[in-house]
Amino acid sequence: MSDTEMLRPRLTTLEAAWVIARRDFVAVLFSRAFLFFLLGPLFPVLIGGLAGSIGGQVQRNAVSIEVGLALSPEDNAAMIAAADVLRPQLAGQVPELRVIEEAAQDSTFDARAFLDQRRGNYAAILTGSLAAPQLVGTQGQIDRWSGPIELIAATASGASPSQFPTATSEVVATSAASERTNRVRTAQAAQMVLFLLTMLLGGMVLSNLAEEKGNKIIEILAAALPMDAVFMGKLFAMLGVSFVGIAVWGTVGWAFWAIAEDAIVTVTQTNFRELPGPAVGWPMFMVLGLIYFTMAYLLLGSLFLTIGAMAASVREVQTLSMPVTMLQLMVFFLSAANIGQTGTPLELGAIAFPLSSPFAMLARAALEETLWPHALAVLWQGVAVILLVKGGSLLFRKRVMKSGGAGRAKKSWFARRAPAPSQPSSGPAE
Repeated sequence: MSDTEMLRPRLTTLEAAWVIARRDFVAVLFSRAFLFFLLGPLFPVLIGGLAGSIGGQVQRNAVSIEVGLALSPEDNAAMIAAADVLRPQLAGQVPELRVIEEAAQDSTFDARAFLDQRRGNYAAILTGSLAAPQLVGTQGQIDRWSGPIELIAATASGASPSQFPTATSEVVATSAASERTNRVRTAQAAQMVLFLLTMLLGGMVLSNLAEEKGNKIIEILAAALPMDAVFMGKLFAMLGVSFVGIAVWGTVGWAFWAIAEDAIVTVTQTNFRELPGPAVGWPMFMVLGLIYFTMAYLLLGSLFLTIGAMAASVREVQTLSMPVTMLQLMVFFLSAANIGQTGTPLELGAIAFPLSSPFAMLARAALEETLWPHALAVLWQGVAVILLVKGGSLLFRKRVMKSGGAGRAKKSWFARRAPAPSQPSSGPAE
């Protein structure tokens, strides 16, 4: 038995992996860099939300449409009354009508000169009479508002009815086509969240390995513990750190929701309506989302560890990670393109390819109720993680052993070439 084997602690692979996972988890969790990492995504979200709110308010103020009225006082009042009648039936198609005080006071009022002076916030100005209205404005505004203005003028003059029949309606909860279309939106949103979390948190594995490669800690661990255990421990340590990060961001999001619930609900209903429920139900979908995030993170992390095993320096680690990032983007686009194409060869290929399998199966959970394919997919993804970890650790072991063997060979060569130390003479030569 060699000296290294005698000094190596007698730990199983799982025990050694637990030691590495606990060491890395504590080291990363209580570091200042992790605190800044947690705060990093919050500032862009906060700034983006404030900028969007301010920009939306400015746009609403700037885009308010007003058409000026330069008719007789009676015609102005009739136009405003007709607009109020038509506005409930033509939501968004009836502009705000405002009487121009300068036109009422000046019999020689010139609408063209008034618009050239850029006074007020008028898109166009209506002159003439109810029988012969004339709209003054740019060509775009005339094309947009001539039809509604003509309808309002016709209603004000009595040529159009002021009373409109009310149509009855019968609303159904859903239909097969609309339900599937809505679930596609849920699948797209779930894939996007999974991709962003994986890419945002997966880089911690690469940065941690690059740091330990730079200060030679990884080689010390490789000499003391099985390399499979080192890789597996690092993966699960970074996975635990990722769950801590998600928990922190989720808590902040929940607190923000509790503070601004009304505003968030209003924006959500306005822009996204209601996110439809997945086919497997929300509880099972959340469980599958957690499982597929775990598998996607382990797959990407094991690939990053393999890249770290191939690289000889921190610069090479960063260089080689770029193709993997681009590969992940292509994998995401491949999975997103197959949403709704259940059972097609391209969708089955995305499920079979390990890196795209979590994304494709999460989308399928939103569209299909069957659960047994998810068990097979998770099993295959776990096998892929083990194979990647085995391959990465084998590659790293070969590189470390090769460098160590080369160093010993070089040392033995110099030892052979060095002159033998002279022995001290025991006495004068006879």
